This record gives sequence, C-alpha cells and structure tokens, in this order.
Amino acid sequence: MTPTHATPVTHRHATSARRPADYVWAVARIAIGWVFLWAFLDKTFGWGFATPADKAWIAGGSPTTGFLKGTGEHALGGFFTSLAGQAWVDWLFMTGLAGVGLALVLGVGMRVAAVAGGAMLLLMWAAALPLETNPFVDDHIVYAMVLAGLALTGAGSTLGLGDLPVVRRNGWLR
Repeated sequence: MTPTHATPVTHRHATSARRPADYVWAVARIAIGWVFLWAFLDKTFGWGFATPADKAWIAGGSPTTGFLKGTGEHALGGFFTSLAGQAWVDWLFMTGLAGVGLALVLGVGMRVAAVAGGAMLLLMWAAALPLETNPFVDDHIVYAMVLAGLALTGAGSTLGLGDLPVVRRNGWLR
C-alpha cells in the first residue's frame, strides 16, 4: 500500500548513508556552536580576545554592558541601553551563549538551540538598527537563518550525538 502523503524526514539515523551535505551542515553546526561557546568563555574568564581580564564576568564585569551601552544612538537604543548591566540580563545572555554553544557543538537540543540562538541573534540585530553597511541583512540574520537550517536538516545526527536513542525518543532533544 502506498501512502497518500510523504512524511518529512527530520533527521538521519546512524545507519543511514551520509551525504557530503550532511558533513557540511555538521561542520557549520560545530563552527557556529564554537562561536557561541567561545563568546561565553571569553566573557566569563576575560581571556583578552573581546574581553579583557579586568572586565571578565568572574571579575565582576557585566557581559552585556559594553555592547548594550554602545546602542544609545541606534533606533532602539534607549530600550537596549536600559538593559545594560542588569544582573538578570547578564545571566540570561550568558546562559543562552553557553546553552546554545553546547547544544550545537554536541548536536543535541538543536530545535531549542535554533529558537534560543535565533532569538538572541535577532535581539542583537535589533539593537544595531539602523545597520551601517546594509539596509536589512547582517551577520546576525545570516546566523539565525543557518540555525534554522541546522535544526530543520537534523544536523545534530552527523558528527554529533543527535542519533542517540534518548535523543530520538525525546523530540525536545532533537
């Protein structure tokens, strides 16, 4: 009996043959995961790349102040500047960086990571409006689209833990 409609494939099982595109998505997933994870680590410990040691989170610095204070002249600057340095914003931001980064690097929780990471990126994009080099699209928008693609293609199952039985049984872990 032939089904009347096709069921979309949301992930590939370990027994499925991998295509070259699966590896490209997996490497993109890991790379973007590292971008999030590195931002968390540098802001936490102040390793001197974007965050000097004296402004590290563990040294009492605020991971959101530098970026958000710099938005004052932007379209939504008043709103975002008012959030700068607030403890709940710092914790939410840092938890998001660590969680999205780990999920992407490990290949689990891809759907949650795509939504959370996409929301973070869209908020950073909104804080920068109007954009200086393009009227609409910047790297935040591109990263958000790639996160959606990673989740929709099941990129966590290639070079990641997305094919573990516990992940396959629990949709929120995919």
